[in-house]
Amino acid sequence: MNARGSASRRASTPISRTSLPASPASAARSSSSQRHRLEPEVEISRNVQPAAHGTQQVSSNVTEVQRGASETELASSQVLSAAQSLSGDSNRLKLEVDKFFATVRAA
Repeated sequence: MNARGSASRRASTPISRTSLPASPASAARSSSSQRHRLEPEVEISRNVQPAAHGTQQVSSNVTEVQRGASETELASSQVLSAAQSLSGDSNRLKLEVDKFFATVRAA
């Protein structure tokens, strides 16, 4: 087919088969219908940014909690070590005091 044949076919297309609305009221209904179909997508796109920001905040908070837990674990290990050392020192001191009193009593 040549270019003329396709042009004449387009020209003979009935108006009712085009996408133009038949009346202003029909146009309003069509526009309203399109808006209603897009409203959920618009709402979703509006909520994506705050949700992403919230997720980032949660991730940051989890990282901070993990860091705090690690610091607490290190500090508690140091406290345990100090307590064990003090316990050993206390036991040695008790033995020395007991020896001292035994020597005083014997004299």
